[in-house]
Amino acid sequence: MTSINRSRNSRRLFLRNAGIAFGLPWLESMNAWGSTAGKNAAANEAPRRFATLFMGNGVNPHHWGATNTDHGMELMKTLSPLEPVKDRLLVMKGLWNPTTIEGPGGHYPKMNVLSGLTVKQTTTDVQVGTTMDQVMAKEIGHNTPMPSIVLGTEPPRYSTDSGFTSLYSAYISWSSPTTPAPKEIYPQQAFDQLFDDGSKRRRDKSVLDLVLSDAKSLRGKVSSRDAQKLDEYFTSVRELEQRIERSEKASQSETAGQGWQPSVTKPTFARPEAGIPNDVRDHLKLQLDIMVLAFQMDRTRIASMMLNNDLSQMNFGGFLDNVKGGIHELSHHAGNEERLGMYQRVNQYHMQLLSETLQKMDNTDEGERSLLDNSMILFCSSLWDGNAHDSRQLPVLLAGGGGGTIKGGRMLDYSKQENRKLCRLHLAVMDRMGVKTDHFGDADTALPELG
Repeated sequence: MTSINRSRNSRRLFLRNAGIAFGLPWLESMNAWGSTAGKNAAANEAPRRFATLFMGNGVNPHHWGATNTDHGMELMKTLSPLEPVKDRLLVMKGLWNPTTIEGPGGHYPKMNVLSGLTVKQTTTDVQVGTTMDQVMAKEIGHNTPMPSIVLGTEPPRYSTDSGFTSLYSAYISWSSPTTPAPKEIYPQQAFDQLFDDGSKRRRDKSVLDLVLSDAKSLRGKVSSRDAQKLDEYFTSVRELEQRIERSEKASQSETAGQGWQPSVTKPTFARPEAGIPNDVRDHLKLQLDIMVLAFQMDRTRIASMMLNNDLSQMNFGGFLDNVKGGIHELSHHAGNEERLGMYQRVNQYHMQLLSETLQKMDNTDEGERSLLDNSMILFCSSLWDGNAHDSRQLPVLLAGGGGGTIKGGRMLDYSKQENRKLCRLHLAVMDRMGVKTDHFGDADTALPELG
């Protein structure tokens, strides 16, 4: 039996003896955690995690980026909300997918950010390539109850353009070259994935109510520091449940046409009463919090989250000053100062969401490091300049410490390098997650400058 299998079995035995039916945060008392992040990892080191956050419709190129100075990295306007976590941030300039720049189609052929392979021009037999998150899920996903969690906020919309199906615009994660990974857009359904063991869950009771009495038995087995951490963890789970319940009630009571409305109004999943929050802010934040909770619980170590689809008409006008129109519409500003300003505010709002998520991860203690220190969070879009459908470089951020293997607080400029393929970054990430391969997508060498 390998050391990884021994440590995993030890953890399962500990949890079974404690009567716990769901995942827990990392605890220093559980010294048999076991990490899949590398052969030299200490037995009690928290595991590494990886997530991709995707924003559709590109960025305002005039205010995206950073510069390295003698006093550290200075962020440009769009990235300014990330100031509190910029020491854990790499801003990458010049990375791209060469397969996206030739041929017809402004959006759909560029939806290969996690595979690097050519998007097949078709309206029927779709093909993109297995994405790097799903390659990792297949390799290390057996270590957690869920190989990966795939989240979003908008369903697919069915149309065609330039010989491509719009299905491409709704997925960044593909479990095979021809199969997109199912994307959960309903917060309650996503939340239930983290806890439901298929036997004890009852629709009229809180998840915590079902397990709290068993969880109390842990108190005699953990340190006082861990006991406090458990209290904080249970509180955060309870608050998340309550937020989901409130958002569903609001969804049921508000009339159609007030604020942003999803195109699908009735759930198509097992629990039809579960809804989508009418307020886009609630929807986005709930999904991001569920992703963080999945990592915190070690329910999975691989995640992807589409903040919106490409070509999205998600509207932020209800809460962002003087913003009118959907995000795709605003991306085609044609240089108009007013529309460009609205596009800019939408871009910055996405960076605020990212910043809040990273700060929550940084505030999650996992012993010697925080959850953010043990993670790698890739933020990207499939376009650089949304107005011009330009993909000759892409907006790419990498946050987190990768378990102590990444040095943040820097802008890395690849724009003058001949080999600036985005898949080189994917190779570097996969290596840090313990997935060893000498080739992925269109790249056969990993980026060397992350550490």
